[in-house]
Amino acid sequence: MKLTSLYRRVRQWALPGVLLALLPVQASAFCGFYVAKADTGLFNESSQVVYVRDGNRNVVTMASDFQGAVKDFAMVVPVPTVLQREQIHVTNNAIIQHLDAYSAPRLVEYFDSDPCAQLRYRAMAAPRPAPAPMAEATVARERAKSLGVTIEAEYTVGEYDILLLSAKQSGGLVTWLKEQGYKLPPGAEPVVGSYLKQQMKFFVARVNLKEYGKTGFTKLRPIQIAYDHDRFMLPIRLGTVNAKGQQELFVYALTRNGRVETTNYRTVKLPSDVEIPTFVKDKDEFARFYRDMFRYQVRRENNKAVFLEYAWNMNWCDPCAADPLSDQELRELGVFWVGGGGQPVPQGGVAPRRMMPVPPPGQARDVYITRLHVRYDRHHFPEDLAFQTTGNQENFQGRYIIRHPWKGEATCEAAQRYLQSTLPDRQNNEAKRLANLTGRDVNQIRQRMGLGAVPVQGSNDNNAWWSELWQEKK
Repeated sequence: MKLTSLYRRVRQWALPGVLLALLPVQASAFCGFYVAKADTGLFNESSQVVYVRDGNRNVVTMASDFQGAVKDFAMVVPVPTVLQREQIHVTNNAIIQHLDAYSAPRLVEYFDSDPCAQLRYRAMAAPRPAPAPMAEATVARERAKSLGVTIEAEYTVGEYDILLLSAKQSGGLVTWLKEQGYKLPPGAEPVVGSYLKQQMKFFVARVNLKEYGKTGFTKLRPIQIAYDHDRFMLPIRLGTVNAKGQQELFVYALTRNGRVETTNYRTVKLPSDVEIPTFVKDKDEFARFYRDMFRYQVRRENNKAVFLEYAWNMNWCDPCAADPLSDQELRELGVFWVGGGGQPVPQGGVAPRRMMPVPPPGQARDVYITRLHVRYDRHHFPEDLAFQTTGNQENFQGRYIIRHPWKGEATCEAAQRYLQSTLPDRQNNEAKRLANLTGRDVNQIRQRMGLGAVPVQGSNDNNAWWSELWQEKK
């Protein structure tokens, strides 16, 4: 759901483009401790979608980092049915931020122990515009009718004025939207037409300035819609119509059973559990590392992959970048099967919202979270994203490891081997891995690590080293 890119590029018509719109370490080192995370704030113009899926029930929450004047905000989203008022909800940005922090790729650290003490590791604990007058609304309805556009429903939900539209032809719908002040980009009509052929409706939202002034919020809140439909998908094609470049999308899929994957594009695990140089912990370095790595991995997959960044049951995490979401937060996102005491949910409706206690530690909650990250454009992603829920509950997280060297006197043979062989070999490997992950120049990495340049080409050892690095890059 690429909300933000179009918000910034179109301003008065922000089309959410999605809904419109390595080398493993030892297992014993797994329970390290988190020191930094790669949340969505590292990426400009990123959109976030929380997609709760259970059977044919869908609850979709759309969030963006829109920063323009609220009067310029608008959203047009293809939906499979005409939504009723109770199927539309406005929720809290803080919950999306919590989910982002909980599932974000993370940096963890360990400290080498004294080799003479024969200890392997010592983990260190770190601390709308206003409603139109009736006469104007009547004129708008009549004009819509003349163009083959039907206003199926209209609501005010929180700070948003909502319209549900159907149309006979894309030309009529595009014309009406433009006449109502929506600045659709060139090329939108055929894409709109393709959704109409699928019998889809259009959910249109604009800010009601009067109601927005009552909320006390300084940032627009996410919009949530709920509906029953057998297709598990996100429309992204409208968001690429006038995009000048690639767009960033994060999908948090919440299910009962297991991991969510795309069916029409490759779902690829992001490289994980890799030891990298200690300087990556320095200020802003982890952010740079992660952006470089993601860009490089996208290129290696020919810009056609959806990346898995996190997959885990909501009961626990290791290490935790944030606490798991509470039952109250999960139900606010539409996870109606937790903490409700069997309370039924209206068909096609949003789950009732009420205060729910956090379950006891270790108690199963049957909430599995999959975090997917996709950088997409019109050329490489010509189809909407189609998903499936699998029974795979294998844990996965984007996790990157720094190990601080032991510093002390070599008072035993083990310490001498560590300082003269084990540590230099490890640091050489860390430089190679960082180059392999990010595409950076390995000599610049080694210089930053204080190791010096790679030996001049010509020695057999150096030829073998470059051959190994090239094979890793391939």
